[in-house]
Amino acid sequence: MRRVTVAGPTPYEVVIGPSAQVELGIVLAGTAKAAVVHAPPLAAAAGAAVEILQSAGVAAEAVVVPDGEAAKTAEVAAQAWEEFGRLGLTRSDAVVGIGGGAVTDLAGFLAATWTRGVRVVQVPTSLLGMVDAAVGGKTGINTAAGKNLVGAFHPPAAVLADTDALSGLPEAEFRSGLAEVVKCGFIADATILDLLDADPTGRRDTEELVARAVQVKADAVGEDLYDLGRREFLNYGHTLAHAIERVEDFGWRHGEAVAVGLVFAAELAGQARLLTRAEVDRHRTLIDAMALPTRYDGDWSRLQSVMRVDKKARGATLRFVVLDGLGNPTILTDPDQAWLDAAWAAVSEENA
Repeated sequence: MRRVTVAGPTPYEVVIGPSAQVELGIVLAGTAKAAVVHAPPLAAAAGAAVEILQSAGVAAEAVVVPDGEAAKTAEVAAQAWEEFGRLGLTRSDAVVGIGGGAVTDLAGFLAATWTRGVRVVQVPTSLLGMVDAAVGGKTGINTAAGKNLVGAFHPPAAVLADTDALSGLPEAEFRSGLAEVVKCGFIADATILDLLDADPTGRRDTEELVARAVQVKADAVGEDLYDLGRREFLNYGHTLAHAIERVEDFGWRHGEAVAVGLVFAAELAGQARLLTRAEVDRHRTLIDAMALPTRYDGDWSRLQSVMRVDKKARGATLRFVVLDGLGNPTILTDPDQAWLDAAWAAVSEENA
């Protein structure tokens, strides 16, 4: 097992490796009750978690929610709260989130809001969940106005990244998760880029890639839990990505949108003369090799409107995480419209 400690007011461990889920009983030992939140496709994994917890003396029950982004609504949250009430969950009890990033986002939000905060243990089953959504304590649900606009900062008690779950993950979902991994390479860890250059599928060095990506996130979160400084750099590629997801009504996978967003952000930095042409091109070349999209066919005017209500905006001022050289992220505030238009032209399907 690899273990990465996330520092901060309430430090916790991210456990990475095969059979990591068995540590549930250790993490929640002495807990009276736990609600295991999962989507229908993960009923078997949730059943195994319930058995582990019951063997450790925890009265655990499953709470079923919709799969994917459909889980992240106020209506689903309200139904889950009713279930928690039926189970008699108290402040000394816990929530366990089993699933991809959407379910762990929801489980964390439910834990943050039930009795004003109970412990949550995240058991991500997707690569995206392991390296991004389940780590860091950001929780949230979506609204008609945008993605993750309602939520809370609520660090987990532990994250158990059971890599056994990745063997059965559809290839498209695995690739989607790799977008968050390569993002970490661009902003902080060049070894990630080297590993993906050598094997763009990410399958050869999966545990190493997961551990390195988690370490990048842990370093940022431990220093900046509330997203006021260094943690913002983890949003590299996400301003356009979140707009794409919203415009597509979440029909695009998160990692696919992030892949386009990374290329867009690199092109924007090129326009601002912060990245060389070779550094910009490295984004597109590597992401292409990873079989992730680098272009998008959309309404540029609408995308800009959506970006202006992104959490990273300030008032009507657009802010982008960009690179001032590989591994050196910074914030570009209110970029010139000509730069934005040129970056969009570079990722637009119309100009392919």
